Amino acid sequence: MAGDERLMRFLAAQAGIDRLRFLTCGSVDDGKSTLIGRLLYDAGKILEDQLSAQVRKAGGAEDEIDYAMLLDGLADERAQGITIDVAYRFFATEQRRFMVADAPGHEQYTRNMATAAANADLAVLLVDARQGLLAQTRRHAAVAALMGIRHVVLAVNKMDLVDYDHPRFAQIEAGFSRLAAPLGFHSLQAIPLSALRGENVVARSPNMPWYQGPSLLQYLESVDTTGPSEDQPFRMPVQWIDRQEGIRRYAGTIASGQVRPGMTLTVARSGQTATVTGIHTMDGALEHAGAEDAIALELAEQRDIARGDVLTAGAPLAVSDRIEADLIWFAETPLIPGRAYVAKLGTSTVPATVTRIRHRLDIGSFEPVAGADQLSLNDIARVNLSFGTPIALSRYEESRDLGGFILIDRLTNATVAAGMVRAISETAGGAVWHTEQVDKAARAALKGQRPAVLWLTGLSGAGKSTIANRLERKLHALGHHTALLDGDNVRHGLTRDLGFSEADRVENIRRAAEAARLMVEAGLIVLVSFISPYRSDRDAARERFEAGEFLEIFVDTPVDECRRRDPKGLYRRADAGELRNFTGVDAPYEAPLAPELRLLTTEADVDTLADRIIQMLRIRGIIPAG
Repeated sequence: MAGDERLMRFLAAQAGIDRLRFLTCGSVDDGKSTLIGRLLYDAGKILEDQLSAQVRKAGGAEDEIDYAMLLDGLADERAQGITIDVAYRFFATEQRRFMVADAPGHEQYTRNMATAAANADLAVLLVDARQGLLAQTRRHAAVAALMGIRHVVLAVNKMDLVDYDHPRFAQIEAGFSRLAAPLGFHSLQAIPLSALRGENVVARSPNMPWYQGPSLLQYLESVDTTGPSEDQPFRMPVQWIDRQEGIRRYAGTIASGQVRPGMTLTVARSGQTATVTGIHTMDGALEHAGAEDAIALELAEQRDIARGDVLTAGAPLAVSDRIEADLIWFAETPLIPGRAYVAKLGTSTVPATVTRIRHRLDIGSFEPVAGADQLSLNDIARVNLSFGTPIALSRYEESRDLGGFILIDRLTNATVAAGMVRAISETAGGAVWHTEQVDKAARAALKGQRPAVLWLTGLSGAGKSTIANRLERKLHALGHHTALLDGDNVRHGLTRDLGFSEADRVENIRRAAEAARLMVEAGLIVLVSFISPYRSDRDAARERFEAGEFLEIFVDTPVDECRRRDPKGLYRRADAGELRNFTGVDAPYEAPLAPELRLLTTEADVDTLADRIIQMLRIRGIIPAG
């Protein structure tokens, strides 16, 4: 029988035993993998076929085991001798079942540690007795607290290398108690140990008689991490809809509470109610289901329910498009307020924008520092965030499932941040859309055109403004109603308070897009002439318009040609160091990947290029043909 199969049968036989999910974390080379490997080995939880496959210590005796390799399963990890990914193991004793996650210690893998912490009840935070408390110790403590972990074991490892010095252990314990005080942990147990020698790991060590507490395993078997369970209100995010023979079943995993046939549930976002007629699983029907059960609910009434909706009972669940959240930034590219991302919370996936950085956390003091205009790799901050549509959610303290989220880069699809909802605002501040008696379609019909925004993007000196001016003259001669937003002109009014930093450029484009949207609502054809160097910002602008209303026009001119033209002398000044953050010189320009129209200004004159735009407008039905 395979090792994993035997293990799963053993766990299944102990289904009634309490479970503890914990992670090991701390700085690199503190001995996390060695500790868990030794714990599993000394507790007799390493299967013979697993043990025989392990790498022996280089230069050691034939039967000397490299305990870290019992967890470090990736080839890259074996080659480098470090933990890169999170390694998970399941084991059980007579007292408890365990799921342990071994998190990487390197700063660049903080995202992996946060992922592990999101599903853990307790953190074993390792400290090398020789090194003491390091910056990564502080960072992992802060991340653990933010991710909702309330129980910590401070494992002071490698005590054998400091001759089991009691004053050294006491110094580290006192220092960590001071730094952890503002983090709100419910319990903190410090244990001196040597993972390599197995001292105070499973059994008490005779080399540290001054320590009278439990071994690590003894503590893990006895620590109480229970909290409210089925007494909580019922919450189940809908993951998918199962339609079979005209019957709809709403599938998902219960986040909290319990459900029975006959209960009345509410769809949080719409407020509609329905009665449960059946609870179904892969193994058949149930009369009761609770937290973490994967089920499909059958309802008596037909309701408009989709993936991302949350079925609830008990206390109402908040629905909002604006929150205050703690954010851990994972990307090397900085977070810029105003830039659009994708948020995944529960089973909901919605556009999201960080509108303000309230403060950044100082890892050294755990004090908030105001005034940050962007976040860098591994920064932790409190932010304001808005969603593209209201969603059902909870504060993270109340529900990790409905209060935790990730942010995803729209272009690369990479996860760039983990977030925890701390406060929920009333949707749109209580404001509602006013119903207009004369709408966009009516205004456009009066003008004999379809409203649209023509977004001309390209380097400085590419010819955007020249083409936009000539195009507007031609459209005016044809009897069409237009408006022109030129990047330089707008900076004299609407965005005069902004500079040319990346953050200011993002906000500049956001304001221009909002102004253009209002003009499109007025039924106008809006010509926008902005360098707009970042694809993500142009994509965010596009999302503010209905399908077919946003037309991206790439005014494609080589930078050498732009330098030659240099109509405002800007390239000359940038090259001389008089202008900073100038696109094409010391700031990037991200060319469109799939614009609606590409204009090569070195191959045609301005009239020809303007006529090509008019031809596109006629083909798309924005202005009449002929």
